[in-house]
Amino acid sequence: MEEDGATFRENALIKARAAVRHAGQGWVAVADDSGLSVACLGGEPGGSGRPGIAAVTATTRRTTASWPVNLAGAPEFLRGARFVTAVAVVAADGREHVAEGECHGVIGYRPRGEGGFGYDSVFVRPELGKTFAEVAADVKDRLSHRGRAFPKVRRVLLEMLEMPDMPETPEMPGTPDISGARGRRRRPDLTSA
Repeated sequence: MEEDGATFRENALIKARAAVRHAGQGWVAVADDSGLSVACLGGEPGGSGRPGIAAVTATTRRTTASWPVNLAGAPEFLRGARFVTAVAVVAADGREHVAEGECHGVIGYRPRGEGGFGYDSVFVRPELGKTFAEVAADVKDRLSHRGRAFPKVRRVLLEMLEMPDMPETPEMPGTPDISGARGRRRRPDLTSA
């Protein structure tokens, strides 16, 4: 499967459609495409399917040095960035739904922090004064692009799985407790998103 979509939304749909085709009748697939868009780089580096991005994301310590523009001297107002996630839910019967989430910030002047992955060590939330690699996981989950996108597909996913609406679980707000799902369907693992 080639992720050749021009947008996060298109790539999420490509992945979800491929997964549900592979799974077959009666299944529902959930897939996302996420990436970082930096304003002064014209929206690059972009999503996971774009050529050359794997080399950029291979290490957080060399992220900014790998970009085609040297951001070292760029003032903060030119360092605007946003993480974007598109979550696609596709049913084998052809129903589709996509939700998006964004998280705005700026690119820091140097990598900071040991947590997270990818661009977390250079993505600064101005109101926190910290990178995503420096904040606790629950804070990042609440503010992140994924934390904003996945709850938006909750009701659609429940409808596609033909399950009654369930209360949010305390472990991961916004995701259903599917422990009571009917035995004829495999329960999706929503915690690894």
